[in-house]
Amino acid sequence: MTTIGFVRHGITDWNIQGIAQGSADVSLNDTGLQQAEALAERLAQEDKWDRIISSDLARAKETAEIIGKKLNLPVSHFDIRLRERNGGKIEGTTEQERIEKWGADWRSLDLDMENLDDAADRGLSLVEDVLAHFKGERVLLVSHGGLIGLTLKKLIPDKFTKTSLDNTSITILTNAENKWDCSLYNCTVHLENSKSF
Repeated sequence: MTTIGFVRHGITDWNIQGIAQGSADVSLNDTGLQQAEALAERLAQEDKWDRIISSDLARAKETAEIIGKKLNLPVSHFDIRLRERNGGKIEGTTEQERIEKWGADWRSLDLDMENLDDAADRGLSLVEDVLAHFKGERVLLVSHGGLIGLTLKKLIPDKFTKTSLDNTSITILTNAENKWDCSLYNCTVHLENSKSF
């Protein structure tokens, strides 16, 4: 049985301000760093993980490195397939700015955003590599809310019709005999004991 833990990065200033991040290289803020520490502490007390693979964007990379340090498990590699869906022209803008610039139906326009299926296929490609090369291992994938959500929908479409993932949430899937099961979804219990969040 192979276990995959999908981790969304800690919070950034752009998350708080409602600014579309996409492939922009935005770092964690102080709260995001604390969230990553809280998750790392939790993971250190739970079942052992064998490997960490992360998006190479700063907010995910920083989250993964904090977890890796606590688990004494260096990040095995940074994979661009775990990057957030590219937001094209909307990156760096708020919803209000998008409405002012392109109108209320901006989502229907061609603004150079990455196709949803293409982003999901990227995530799925990495998951398939994990199953092929790290069979039987417990692997943490540190990524982004949109990319994780799209990948989950592609993997288990009957279960994940909609996804909404919180910062530093962990979602755990297991694969046995090519069958997927989700034992934990969007869990942030590690944040509940801190006043900072």
